[in-house]
Parts: sequence; C-alpha cells; structure tokens
Amino acid sequence: MEIAFDVLNYSLSAILIGISGAWVFLIKTMIDSFRLTPYLDRFENTSKTFPKVSIILPARNEEKFLGKCLDSLIDQDYKDYEIIVIDDSSEDSTAKIISEYAEKNSKIVHVSAREKPEGWMGKNWACMEGYKKATGDLLLFTDADTTHKSNVISLAVSHLLSFDLDALSTIPKMLTFDFWTNITLPMISTFLHTRFSALNVNNPSKKTGYFFGSFFILKKSTYEQVGMHEGVKQEIIEDGALGKKVKELGYKMKMVRGEHLVKAVWARDKSTLWNALKRLMVPLYLQSGKIAIGIFFAVLFLLFVPFPIFIASILLPAETLSSKILCVTSFVASLLIYIGAVIEAKIGLEIKISHALFAPLGSLVVVLGFLSGLLQAKKTSSVTWRGRSYSMKDHSQSSISV
Repeated sequence: MEIAFDVLNYSLSAILIGISGAWVFLIKTMIDSFRLTPYLDRFENTSKTFPKVSIILPARNEEKFLGKCLDSLIDQDYKDYEIIVIDDSSEDSTAKIISEYAEKNSKIVHVSAREKPEGWMGKNWACMEGYKKATGDLLLFTDADTTHKSNVISLAVSHLLSFDLDALSTIPKMLTFDFWTNITLPMISTFLHTRFSALNVNNPSKKTGYFFGSFFILKKSTYEQVGMHEGVKQEIIEDGALGKKVKELGYKMKMVRGEHLVKAVWARDKSTLWNALKRLMVPLYLQSGKIAIGIFFAVLFLLFVPFPIFIASILLPAETLSSKILCVTSFVASLLIYIGAVIEAKIGLEIKISHALFAPLGSLVVVLGFLSGLLQAKKTSSVTWRGRSYSMKDHSQSSISV
C-alpha cells in the first residue's frame, strides 16, 4: 500500500512540476505582452488623409448601455464619419433609443435588421445589414456596451494609415460589475497572452489573427475581400474568426493597447458570465470532440488541480519523502497561479488585487462553465446567447482555442 501511495505522489508531483513550468511560461509571456504591445496613441503620425469612416454598431436589447455608447461616438473629434446603428430585433426600448438619437443627430443612421436567415448568428447578420448602408472607405466595428474617448477614431485612422495597415484592433479595458466576473476574468485573461497575444498577431510570421469585437477598424475593400461577416456567419465568436481570416489571407493587421481609450463590458451578470464560458466550448466540441475534451482537461489541471492537492497534502500530512515532495510541488504550482492572477488583475484588468485572492474559486467557475458547455454540446448541439438559442450542428470550425 505504501508503495502505491509513493507511486501516486510521485506521479502527481511530476504533473505539478509540468504545471509549474507552464505557469512560468505563461507569466513570462504575460509580462512580455504588457511591456512590448504597442499603444494606439504612441506612434509617429505620417497620415495626411482623412477617409470617411462608417461605424457599424449592432444592438440587441441594449437599453442600459446604448445611450452612453452613442454619446461617446457623437463626441468624436474626427470630422468625416457616420454611425450606423442596427436594431437586431430588440425586445426592449433599444429601437426607440436609436430613433431618438437619429432624429437629433444626422451622423446616426438607424437600421432595423431584417429577420435573421437560417444559418446566421444574430450579431453577424446585424453587422452585414449595417455594412450594406455604409458609405465610408473604412469600417469601424464596435459594441453597444462600449464607450470611447473623443479622439479614438482620429487615432485609429491615423495609426492604420501611418503603418499602411489593412486592419487594426484595440485592446479595451474590460469592465466588470459583480463578484463572480471579477474573480473569473483574471483566470480567463491569462490565456489571452499566449494564444491571442498581440505580439503574435503583430508578427507576420505567426498565423495568429484576432479582433476584439469592441473595437476594430479595417479597410472596406479588405472586409469585402475576406468575405465580410457572411464568411463567418455561423461563428458565435465572430470577431476572432474574422480576424483570423484577415491574417490567414495575408493582410497586414495589428493589435494595440487602448485600455485608457476604449472601455467594454465583458460580462454583465452571473448569467451572462456562465453563457460566455459555455459558448467557448460548444463550437470547439462540434469541431473536434477530442480537442475540446483535451482543452478542458488542460484548463482543469492548469487552473484548478494544484489547489485541492495542496490542501489535501496539508490536511493529510505524512512523513514519507513522496508526500513532502507532493506538498512542495503543489504549493509552488498554486503560488504561480496566484502570481499570474495578481499580475493580470493589477496590470491587465486594473481591478482590485483582492479579486485575485479568490483564484481557486474563479478557476473552479471557469472549469465548471467549460464542463457545462461540453455537456450541452454533447446533448443538444446548441448554445444560448443574448436571448437566442442557436443550433450549432452545421458549425464547421471554431475561431477560439485556449
């Protein structure tokens, strides 16, 4: 029996050493990302032209946020732009708010999206409906729960043209409103600095391409040549999928930091948070069940497993060498997770460090959300988002992987 426990302890210790190594890499990548990612407003402006910008703003049941978003867009210092606001079959006062703003400001174009065709995600269809009304040479996509500093369009256009880019996306400051989102977001965000690092997006030799849906601008010609939102009509994470297509097709794109210029809501409440976690896993599972399950277990071990092992090693102390090694390795792995969470909370998200102290609980929520998504995909092949239930049976590929 003692030999069996030793074998188990050494095996778990080896896994924990691997987890610790992964977190050392994650933390280094995170720090490099914060240090080296360029800023939207720090560049030499060589642009001499001011092409018309069409802002495409889809809105579904956004009565709580839409007014602030529109106020921030109306207040822009850029001269030649229009704001195309698409009511995506809202069931609240969204349409009324758009209409009232359109009456007062000639820059605002009110579009009522036609009924969504079969096979389309709602937001993707709304964006296409807005595009059809666009008259600008540049298209700026943003979300209704996003606010913008008054010079952000000027900066984005100048940055795009000065570097002769086809597309530019800005990393926003993520706004959170409740305890569960505050403790969960740092755990999710740590992975963005690896797979979707701006350093990878900005590296022409890397295949990584990604847009933040809250703010990305691209040439109208580029948007048309990559297939528009019609080319990603079944993608539930359409911004990531569109950015991926732009990069894969050889267009020049860049991701920059703009947390001090753009603010976006990540999850509004517990329900939105839960559905956001699930929707990451459903398309992955339908693309490849084995890959999705593998990612789930990778997240399980990287984010959560060290904590219960460390607690168990303290509560069930043993004098054997294998038990002591297990206690030390689980402590180191747990500590590294905490360090990653603290760095992300303090520097990346700019939220209270105290939220990072709940890393085990935040990690558990992520794991359970992913597990729920896997089970839902296996049973129903559908996902709920913004009051709609989408069948994912025809979904052929996913734009997101952890």
